[in-house]
Amino acid sequence: MAVDVSQMGKTIEALNSGSAAAKGGQAEKAAGQAFQELFDNAADTLKQADQAALQANTGGPVDLHDVMISMEKADISLRLLVQVRNKAVDAYKEIMRMQV
Repeated sequence: MAVDVSQMGKTIEALNSGSAAAKGGQAEKAAGQAFQELFDNAADTLKQADQAALQANTGGPVDLHDVMISMEKADISLRLLVQVRNKAVDAYKEIMRMQV
């Protein structure tokens, strides 16, 4: 599965527009679905990179540049996922610091 930049953009927009969808718990649902899509996308690209590397190591019919491309896609997906997690943790910490 290729990394779909437009889908990632839509996912990030859904996360950012959480306050607009706050009626009736839609924000939680939208954020949860957005995170799930990011996790699924990263998992799929990591599996594909593993399969391509395994085929290359066992002498399968795969080109080296295809293996490297799939590994870079997996790396980018994982880095995006980590950055989104870091931002979510930072936002949680900021909320916890707020005085009521």
